[in-house]
Amino acid sequence: MSDRRLFSRGSWPETARIAELLRHETIGGILLIGAAALALVAANVGDTYETVRDTVVGPSALHLDLSLGTWAADGLLAIFFFVVGLELKREFVAGDLRDPRRAAVPIVAAVGGVVLPAAIYMFVNVTVDGGETQGWAIPTATDIAFALAVLAIISTHLPSALRTFLLTLAIVDDLLAITIIAFFFTDDLKVIWLIASLIPIAAFATLVQKRIWSGWLLMPLAAVAWALVHASGVHATVAGVLLGFTVPVLRRDGLDGRGLAEHLEHVVRPLSAAVAVPTFAFFSAGVAIDGLDGLTDAVRHPVTIGIVLGLVVGKTLGVLGATWLMSTFTHAQLDDDLSWWDVLGLSMLGGVGFTVALLIGELAFGLGSETDERVKVGVLLGSVVAASAAAVVLRARNRVYRRIEAAERIDSDHDGVPDVFGEVEP
Repeated sequence: MSDRRLFSRGSWPETARIAELLRHETIGGILLIGAAALALVAANVGDTYETVRDTVVGPSALHLDLSLGTWAADGLLAIFFFVVGLELKREFVAGDLRDPRRAAVPIVAAVGGVVLPAAIYMFVNVTVDGGETQGWAIPTATDIAFALAVLAIISTHLPSALRTFLLTLAIVDDLLAITIIAFFFTDDLKVIWLIASLIPIAAFATLVQKRIWSGWLLMPLAAVAWALVHASGVHATVAGVLLGFTVPVLRRDGLDGRGLAEHLEHVVRPLSAAVAVPTFAFFSAGVAIDGLDGLTDAVRHPVTIGIVLGLVVGKTLGVLGATWLMSTFTHAQLDDDLSWWDVLGLSMLGGVGFTVALLIGELAFGLGSETDERVKVGVLLGSVVAASAAAVVLRARNRVYRRIEAAERIDSDHDGVPDVFGEVEP
């Protein structure tokens, strides 16, 4: 019998860092939900929403005459993916994921949560008339901000190890999504522009490796790198990830403390969570529902069905099943304080897909297309169903942990109560 434990508590510095990160993501998730709700209202009140979203701005000579919706998806989300790049590098260089044994569980769980939703989507869209298989990657992504906002609302007493697992799962999930975007959604690759983008990326890397982090120097290089990657045909958000990967994680003096990657993450994350992602959500989540019949037609379409089943069923079974397989084949046991019901609830919450799911939908079918509207319905409906199912399980588990905490508090108080003679009871 192995003494390994799944979801055991990590090191204290990593636990403290993740606790701060969770607070930022939760606030960002609340803003994200608000932006999505506002987009739904705006899209169904007149034509102003579509007019604004489709307004083209930018220099045509540089091939940057893009709609506001595209600027949000290609431009602002690059900030979000820069933060993702910083997170990924830090986790694998200095975080708990540098330990292969600790990293194995969330990596395998994330892979299961990508493969099974994609397989379910493909099965539906291959077997049902009118299916469109190019959207297979849409239900593979977990929206960490959205999921953590839901978790913050429905649960306050769950062990921190579970929250850390959800965060780590979503970070690995983002890496897989980035890979999918780079390899499967790159049309008409222009190699010369891609090679040219390496020049500003290398200059950016040189400056940050020398710990020169002046915004006046780094921001223009980042903008040029983004423009060249955009011109190459690779989705421009990949530039954000590549730039994030260049930032050093460890301090030059070798001492413990905040390195440049963590510092930049601390600086840029508020901009990502409070501005970039909510703005993208506003321009991407608005879907005009043409009455009950229009909603019914959208829900019946195989693209919508595949997305909903992928998010709700595929994510749950993929994450839970992969975690169970890891436990079975490695003989690792759940931490003594946890239950498989907790893992089930978090697996369901992994089906809350939004930011990257909508982005992949736009790449697969085109922003504002008829099928893209069905994608939005599927992502919104699947995310709501997944969040609701997770809420039922996690609220029940939350009550269990609250009772345990209350009982431990009573025992602690009793152990320290003085008796009538002024002595402390043993």
